[in-house]
Amino acid sequence: MKAKFAMLMAGLLWFSAASAQKGFPFDDEIRAYQHQDSLHKPAPGGILFIGSSSIRKWTDAPERFAGAPVIMRGVGGSELWQWVKYYMPYVAYPYKPAKLFLYAGENDIAGGCTALQVTADFKKLWAMIRQHLPQTEIYFMSIKQSPVRAKNYTEVLLADNLIRGYLTGRPRSHYMDVNTTLLNKKTSIPDSSLFESDYLHLNHKGYDRWERVLKKDVKK
Repeated sequence: MKAKFAMLMAGLLWFSAASAQKGFPFDDEIRAYQHQDSLHKPAPGGILFIGSSSIRKWTDAPERFAGAPVIMRGVGGSELWQWVKYYMPYVAYPYKPAKLFLYAGENDIAGGCTALQVTADFKKLWAMIRQHLPQTEIYFMSIKQSPVRAKNYTEVLLADNLIRGYLTGRPRSHYMDVNTTLLNKKTSIPDSSLFESDYLHLNHKGYDRWERVLKKDVKK
């Protein structure tokens, strides 16, 4: 009887968890990651990358940082507030990463959010990570200036500066400038040759620039 009851409870818990993963943006991607983890869950203490499609499309990152236990969990066109509201319990906390690299906020601003709103959401996320993963090193990857979103440059730079200021002096917290490395040194505007044809997502050369900025911190 006890064994049957335990099996019933386990089934109810699984059904509850599966149901909780439905009804929010990109829930199919979250379920795909959980299925992947059910087959082979990464060991605790890894290097976790989370965020929007700039992370999801960085498919060769584990090879670029060979030797480091890199886990890639980018989610579609996700926005920073969605990570606060939905995703962290499913594709962040369970891995207990030693380091967490975050790229998000660009889609929020493109959708009409102000730099102040993005910064407020980041502060919420920082507090959540610190509560659930108190020993994890947090790395905020600065929001990039994508050529197709030139009208947002002022707000992007303001958000980056506000978040940089917020992180200054906070324990186990780091601001990673992955935007400046994409600028043309002569014009100080984004180098379009580092982007795909949509002028939004990075191409291989663009990720080369990101790799150079991040490599030391990923692998140390």
